[in-house]
Amino acid sequence: MSKVVITGQDLTVEQIVAVCRECAPLELSEETKKSVLESRQIVDDLIAEEKVVYGITTGFGKFSDVVISQDQCKDLQKNLIITHAVGAGNPFTKDIARGIMLLRINNLAKGFSGIRLETLQTMVDMLNKGVTPIIPEKGSLGASGDLAPLSHMVLPMIGLGLAEYEGEVLPGAEAMARAGIPTIELSAKEGLALNNGTQAMTSAGTLALYDALNLLKVADITAALDFEAQNGVVDALDHRVHDVRPHSGQLATARNLLKLLEGSKNTTRQGEIRVQDAYSLRCCPQIHGASKDAVNYVKEHVNIEINSVTDNPIIFKDDRAGISGGNFHGQPMALSFDFLKIAESELANVAERRIERLVNPAYSGLPAFLTPNGGVNSGFMIVQYSAAALVSENKVLAHPASVDSIPSSAGQEDHVSMGTIAARQAGEIGRNVRRVLAMDLMVACQGIDMRGNKGLGKGTQAAYDLVRKEVARLEEDRPLYDDINYCENIIADGSLVKAVEEAIGGSIEL
Repeated sequence: MSKVVITGQDLTVEQIVAVCRECAPLELSEETKKSVLESRQIVDDLIAEEKVVYGITTGFGKFSDVVISQDQCKDLQKNLIITHAVGAGNPFTKDIARGIMLLRINNLAKGFSGIRLETLQTMVDMLNKGVTPIIPEKGSLGASGDLAPLSHMVLPMIGLGLAEYEGEVLPGAEAMARAGIPTIELSAKEGLALNNGTQAMTSAGTLALYDALNLLKVADITAALDFEAQNGVVDALDHRVHDVRPHSGQLATARNLLKLLEGSKNTTRQGEIRVQDAYSLRCCPQIHGASKDAVNYVKEHVNIEINSVTDNPIIFKDDRAGISGGNFHGQPMALSFDFLKIAESELANVAERRIERLVNPAYSGLPAFLTPNGGVNSGFMIVQYSAAALVSENKVLAHPASVDSIPSSAGQEDHVSMGTIAARQAGEIGRNVRRVLAMDLMVACQGIDMRGNKGLGKGTQAAYDLVRKEVARLEEDRPLYDDINYCENIIADGSLVKAVEEAIGGSIEL
């Protein structure tokens, strides 16, 4: 597995996934080490000169006007962490927790934070040796950074809190000892350098984004299968229709569907069976395309954030200044992840409508609920119910978290982003969307069989074959959850997209 070299400048979404989910090793570049040492020297000089700099020689938040003496600096940093570690709820998943550490490392590696090199190396060692802090997922306002989650991240480093090591949740000190990593004592500025930033929201949101990019491709695959099952009218995909309204996602979706359906004998032309399809088929390029454009917008902003400095104060080497600003404020990510939530939700909204059109005999012209023997058999009746429930839940979760703000720190921090809530909701919505698309995948294959398969397209044939490898045509009622689970698994592990892309000889466009 390729090693990820941390420079603070060029971390990618794909590298984040490799470290977080595949445990790819990482190391600090030599230039990074030099920059970190130079930044630290400035902090030491500021303390020696007794300069008034926020969080280094002052208290925090409302206490920013309280000057801290040199002999209190270490207590200040430790107290910052232990009092701010007040998260709530279930722990973040392991991949998100690892992402929080990785993104904080990359932020600190830029050399604007004044952290000691040995402290930064401790975090690298924890990732490489598999010590994962237990970080509660709730309790961040998303401004002043993700204070509570990042403080929980730090606790095992100082011998406190909890961490997972080799599949076991242990006291932080014990996890570090078993991994052979010495705990540390925080020095001046280090507590603030570790817990003031947007890394919790950005980790959760980046992994949700990565999964959403896969779902965009899957949505085009399931829509193409629905075209097959419903004798869809492919004239609506004609490039001329989309050339005169050239949104990039719309153009890409229309091209994708034509590639997937190439060679199909089930689709129709305008007027052969009907003049036009319902919107859930006919407007797929416009609907899926708008979500593609939105998700690509989010990716652009995530790529900026993962390589940015979100610390406070920021240490500048040119004039040896420590400037207090607001780069910890999560608003750029909060709005982005709220946008991601909406874009994802729409994929499930339209997929559920396509499921309904197949199971409803008034729309499909097929036996009700796609069962040959209705009455004693319910067929796919409740599959649509379940999809509708997930879609409805998404509508609640998609409400923008960023429109809310509650002042904190006695009014000093009077506007906050709630971006971490948005990021968590984006992940939850994505999981719901994946389940709905799995149902759409299964229902479409049943619809194709019941309609009478005259011959599938290049891409749809590959998708159909992969589904039918484990999911048989439904003749009599049987438990369906295993079938749905299989369809969801081939979506989640990427095997569906891989099989289809191999069949069409190229990538499904985003």
